[in-house]
Amino acid sequence: MSQDKIEIIRENYDRVADEYARRLFSELERKPLDRELLHRFTDAITGRGRVCDVGCGPGQVARLLHENGAEVFGLDLSPQMIEQARALSPDIHFREGNMLGLKLEDGELAGITAFYAIVNIPREFLSTVFCEMHRVLKADGLLLLAFHIGDEVLRPEELWGKAISMDFYHLRPEKIQHLLEESGFEIEEVIEREPYAPEVEYQSRRAYVFARKAAAPTHP
Repeated sequence: MSQDKIEIIRENYDRVADEYARRLFSELERKPLDRELLHRFTDAITGRGRVCDVGCGPGQVARLLHENGAEVFGLDLSPQMIEQARALSPDIHFREGNMLGLKLEDGELAGITAFYAIVNIPREFLSTVFCEMHRVLKADGLLLLAFHIGDEVLRPEELWGKAISMDFYHLRPEKIQHLLEESGFEIEEVIEREPYAPEVEYQSRRAYVFARKAAAPTHP
């Protein structure tokens, strides 16, 4: 993915960061399934090491993980999103980063959450993202991925009254499952749901995937 396209995504999210945080930081309060799945994720990784919330935005997922007891930090491409996240959750570490090239050591993380983090990534680059996530997870590390279901590529001209210029990808769960498996993950569960009410979220079907990095083989 070219640096120019990465910069376009960064600039667009910088532009909407304040409104994004205002509207979405508390969204999980009205999303019971999302909270349940994040609790399940936290229970599975507690005591195993650090967790990264990739594409953290203003930090609402990282906030819930932290409150559940996870040792979590957030990572986002947009410096303005990181600024919002730090202001809203000063007790959590947030830093800039690019999921196409994570500046993390091999096997550093116990878990990764990525809620709609891949929404702006062209499909041909998803394997790169998933291979990077696989690389930085420990053996038996856990990924919880969420995305919009479909085949559409949306190109809205504005978001909350602010001009934007980037693509939003809807994805097929079976395709994502295949790409994750090619990247070395074992799929534990795929969950789909209908959208919550229009006042809660954009009206798209959602998918959540629990995927685990296969544990290293043991030798006699």
